[in-house]
Amino acid sequence: LLARSIRHTAVRQAHRKHEPDFHDKYGNLVLLGGAVAFTAVWGYVLTQAGIEWGLSPVGRITPKEWRE
Repeated sequence: LLARSIRHTAVRQAHRKHEPDFHDKYGNLVLLGGAVAFTAVWGYVLTQAGIEWGLSPVGRITPKEWRE
């Protein structure tokens, strides 16, 4: 019974016309647009935002005086 229903579903889907959906029509375009936007935003952040990216604390941290 299970094998017959699986076969029936496969035959039904094989005879159905495949109409392109949103992802078939615009999927690559949306992906490309997202990649361009991602690159543009991070390109701006890394070059123009004025963030100091020095992660090393050497020379910036001075030890406190020891109190007894």
